[in-house]
Amino acid sequence: MAADPIRIARAGDVVRITLARPPLNLFEPELIAALKRAFDDLASDPSVRVAVLTGEGRAFAAGMDVRVLRALDVAAAKRLITSLEAAIGAVHQAPFPVVAAINGPALGAGFELALACDIRIAVTGALFGLPEVRVGVPSVIQAALLPSIVGPGRAAEMLLCGDPVTAEQAFAAGLVNRVVPHDALASAVDQVVDRILAGAPGAIRLQKELIVRWRTTDLATAIQYGINAFATAYAIGEAEEGAAAFLEKRSPRWSSARMGAATRPAAPDH
Repeated sequence: MAADPIRIARAGDVVRITLARPPLNLFEPELIAALKRAFDDLASDPSVRVAVLTGEGRAFAAGMDVRVLRALDVAAAKRLITSLEAAIGAVHQAPFPVVAAINGPALGAGFELALACDIRIAVTGALFGLPEVRVGVPSVIQAALLPSIVGPGRAAEMLLCGDPVTAEQAFAAGLVNRVVPHDALASAVDQVVDRILAGAPGAIRLQKELIVRWRTTDLATAIQYGINAFATAYAIGEAEEGAAAFLEKRSPRWSSARMGAATRPAAPDH
């Protein structure tokens, strides 16, 4: 029996998910299904505060296994891309922040997986690209986020030419938050995780949901979601504790028991 395509390790409130199909962590049906299951399970656990997603071997994820693509017909292609969208969508829609620790190339579906994460930290030498047009298919799913991140011109060049960009170019374009030497990746990720954990657990979940909603709604509706989220912070008690801690010049005492309680903002009134 093949080893599990994904490894999950937990330390306290932090979950680390590793794509475990080295050296390139190519997407195929088993890996896609395992990724979807992992994030579905984690989404149902209100005690998860941060997830870190990385790859084993020399790549974060180097795209779809072309041998799988070659065997598809029209119906099978639709099923495969639908399952991939569900898996990457589960990462994007996760109710907790997801930090991508990009340890090597993130290409094709691997790049789209990185785009689905909230914060991206890459090693020097990592490559990012969407080469799908060179194997006869368009880039889809989270590639739709690319124009809003890098602008329509840069996005069009990446999508139509299929050429990769370096980690340094990705940083300059706003695709990644930090670029660090390979041996500094773990510590850089830990620094970001620690900063997230310093925030109020319920407020972080509210903020994550707003980030996702802001990408898919008009400005007026997005503002109304924000107003409701602000009020929800008082419903779960974190706003009072945060203000008291500030005024008393002490660290806030966040209650993990509140994390699962009423953290979703109500839909805007119409």
